[in-house]
Amino acid sequence: MREAPQLQIRIPSLTDVGLIAAACAEAHQSYGDHVMLSTFLAARTSEVAGLVVGDVDWTNRIVTIERQCFPGAGGLSIKPPKGRRARHVPIIEPLEPVLRRLTMRRARSLPLLRGPRGGAIRTGALRNATDWDALVASLGLPGLRRHDLRHAGATWFANAGVPIHVVSDILGHASIETTRAYLHTDDTALQNAAARMNQHLREADMNS
Repeated sequence: MREAPQLQIRIPSLTDVGLIAAACAEAHQSYGDHVMLSTFLAARTSEVAGLVVGDVDWTNRIVTIERQCFPGAGGLSIKPPKGRRARHVPIIEPLEPVLRRLTMRRARSLPLLRGPRGGAIRTGALRNATDWDALVASLGLPGLRRHDLRHAGATWFANAGVPIHVVSDILGHASIETTRAYLHTDDTALQNAAARMNQHLREADMNS
């Protein structure tokens, strides 16, 4: 039996994510903020919805993800994150202005992010409000899913040299093998590989 082809995921660059966030913010600022939080916390949509102001620890520069928030017919449902354990994600510099704005002079118990009507942002609402498919296609990223932003964050951590077991903890995976499936070779990784190879060849030539 032939194996089904694996879905090819193109990891957006830092510039791409900034452009996506800016375009989404034109529909409403909360949608742009959601893109940034999803990417730089490598978080699921439901986990972004579950964040409260007090989850942002500025002293240690860490965000704790310990709940998911699911809108439903009976109201919001709060559950532990997938894997049923809290995890901690370091605050990365590009995300800091967003977190500062969302936490400044706000009560710790308040939701960190809510949509234009005050509700938890669902991936379908984000897609429809921002015309997501057309937006990402216009940026040269056709087919990019909202969940792929989580893959991007994971890949960037790995490309920065963060050990895979730490990346696994950041993602909340029980298995490192699951984490491996989230990591993809992007343009930056290929450029770094070329730079290292070129340096190796220059050194080998000098020593020959």
